[in-house]
Amino acid sequence: MMPRILVPICLVMGTALPSFGQTTPTLNDGSNRIFGVLPNYTTVEKEDETPRITTKQTFRMAALGSFDPFVYPFVALTTETAQIEHQAASWGGGAKAYAMRYATAFGDNTIGNFMTTAIVPALFNQDPRYFARGEGSVARRLAYAASRVAVTRARDGRREFNISEIGGNAAAAGLSNLYHPANDRTFAGTLGRWGSQVMWDMLSNELKEFWPDVRNHLHHAHGGGHSQPSPSDDSDLGQ
Repeated sequence: MMPRILVPICLVMGTALPSFGQTTPTLNDGSNRIFGVLPNYTTVEKEDETPRITTKQTFRMAALGSFDPFVYPFVALTTETAQIEHQAASWGGGAKAYAMRYATAFGDNTIGNFMTTAIVPALFNQDPRYFARGEGSVARRLAYAASRVAVTRARDGRREFNISEIGGNAAAAGLSNLYHPANDRTFAGTLGRWGSQVMWDMLSNELKEFWPDVRNHLHHAHGGGHSQPSPSDDSDLGQ
């Protein structure tokens, strides 16, 4: 999945409709990053060329999405916003409060990624990748992308309820009560964090669906050219 904190940034950058990007690192075409910067390791554009995923690969995708170098400055940006808006007001202001908010935002993103991309998919034998539709009307593609938070694939290709997304985010929201401030550890607060995580993942799916169109438009607008190769150590993701 795309790191949740990057989704609003993508929207501001005008990537049409949000995405963690496209995802076929083995193609060595630079498609595992949006604009060459934002990490994108969990989308499948060419389904017929994609082998079944393994548990090792899901944990690798979760790690790449959580600890990518570009995640840290984006966490800092969202933390600054939280500091200005006095979120978790009981922490007050200053450097210590900023550090606590940063750690909280980073923890939410990392735990959510591992729960929805690796741990729960491994427990229920699901494939956490986003399989882009890539064709049809804009409305159909919008609806398809949004529906993927509720529908996913088993590793044998069958369609089934997306327990990895719904249950994984619920587990992450529950675990976040271990480090969120006391006044956030309520049922309403936990439900709110779960809902916001599912919402950002839905927006992320929209970005994943339409990013290839944006990328191709930019490619043609600049007269073609060659993409930068993706890191060789990403080649075992089986995308």
